[in-house]
Amino acid sequence: MPDLRGKAETSFPEYRHEVERVWNHNSAYWDSSMGEGNDFVDVLCWPVIEKLLSVQPGQLALDVACGNGLTSRRLGRLGARVVAFDVAEEMIRFARKRSSVEDGDIRYFVLDANDEEGMAQFGGEKFDCALSNMALFDMAEIEPLFRSLFSLLKPGGRFVFSMMHPCFNQASSALYGEREERDGEEVMTYGVRVNGYMTPTMFSGRALGGQPLPQPYFHRPLYALLNVGLQVGFVLDGIEERAFPTTHQPGRRELSWGPNFSEIPPVIVFRMQRP
Repeated sequence: MPDLRGKAETSFPEYRHEVERVWNHNSAYWDSSMGEGNDFVDVLCWPVIEKLLSVQPGQLALDVACGNGLTSRRLGRLGARVVAFDVAEEMIRFARKRSSVEDGDIRYFVLDANDEEGMAQFGGEKFDCALSNMALFDMAEIEPLFRSLFSLLKPGGRFVFSMMHPCFNQASSALYGEREERDGEEVMTYGVRVNGYMTPTMFSGRALGGQPLPQPYFHRPLYALLNVGLQVGFVLDGIEERAFPTTHQPGRRELSWGPNFSEIPPVIVFRMQRP
């Protein structure tokens, strides 16, 4: 196991209760806006999650920070037996309300991913795989989760997690567009400016326009994020950076993630495996 003394601090435990409070408060707005997915889920995240997770009918899957259960239901419709949980009780209420028998075998729980004793309740039967879709950057701590998952997964079990790309899609980055003339033609150039990356940081923001309360985000550079999983014994064996294709329908705003930024990925997806 690698010696990771001197690694960057990745925990912000003083914000744990704030995370729970904000997500409970925002749950109704989030559920009505997100529903069963959006372009980030359908175009960027889910296609590669489904590929990297490679869940088979009858396998046991753990959906970490499941929100309103949209990924839980997708896993269930693939034939997986799903255990799903979220820290926000209100989110789980919406998840149960949206789920039906057509979505398969899904059990929902209210649980903080940092509660190792609570996570241990799932240890009676080892999991084939675990998923966390666009949630790790919402967690004040991630070390307890990785320790729990290493215990809960079977040998060969995989953990797939998607997240905002910490290099390009974070508080210290900004989208820009520049208009210039080249050979008598007007040309637009789009890109991302970044003025901070290396230091793990908490910042507040609204994931959805009109969201009642800003939510805490926790920026962790890639080396610090991945070292948490490597330290407990996981092996990184899959990674994809995801950008919208040039053929994607533009959004309402010119400077929003979409086809103008097809060379810059706002999302990154990892797969870690328990040896």
